[in-house]
Amino acid sequence: MDIVYLSPPIFFLIAFVFAMIGLGGSQLYIPILFWLGMDFKTEAIPLGILLNVVNSSSAAWTYGRKKMIEWRVAIPFGISMVLFAPVGTWVNVKLPTKPIILIFALFTASAALLMLSDWRPKSGGISFRQRIFLGITAGGVLGFFAGLIGRGGGSFVVPLLYMAGLEAKIAAATSAMVVTFSGSSSFISHIAAAARPVWRVSILCVVAVFLGSQIGSRLMAMKLRSQSVKKLFGWILMGVAFFLIMKDVL
Repeated sequence: MDIVYLSPPIFFLIAFVFAMIGLGGSQLYIPILFWLGMDFKTEAIPLGILLNVVNSSSAAWTYGRKKMIEWRVAIPFGISMVLFAPVGTWVNVKLPTKPIILIFALFTASAALLMLSDWRPKSGGISFRQRIFLGITAGGVLGFFAGLIGRGGGSFVVPLLYMAGLEAKIAAATSAMVVTFSGSSSFISHIAAAARPVWRVSILCVVAVFLGSQIGSRLMAMKLRSQSVKKLFGWILMGVAFFLIMKDVL
């Protein structure tokens, strides 16, 4: 079956769930697009980033209207990610495909371990100045990887926001805004570099992701029970990482 008919309904479900836990979904969009026939670097990563931005920005819009975003943390985090994402994109263009897939798989496995372990750093123990420093340094590192492998970094942003003292719902909402910053910068960088967008597929997938993220974020804003969902998707991400390494790297 043509990729056009396979990807939108799959991505609707992914966007619905990932919007509820503050993630963009590129950790699944990109490998699925790759397995459905797209080139990993020039097609799957740029479209995955675009869908990530649609998902996270749609969710962030809902959270922003409900005043759930902690802007004093989101802005330095986001600015740092915007500045370092083009650096990651430049490295992406220089590297061959297999190392990029391996880095993506290892990044995905690390995110899966975080979700499965249910680890949460102690919260509430850092000052406003320390929050700024955390946002700038962590945002720079995650922004680099956002440009390199098309991952928004939400799986790592949420635990860091816990560390900054944010409660679960506020951390998920703020993460959606931060991921929007990094994804937008990464997408523009890839379009300016070597991306080859498949616009027919892109438009259908964008619509599906927008609808899924709107429904998921509204449900999350009203009532969130995300622990079982996080565990399930943690195992899914671990399987994706394992399959990428075994099938497409080794």
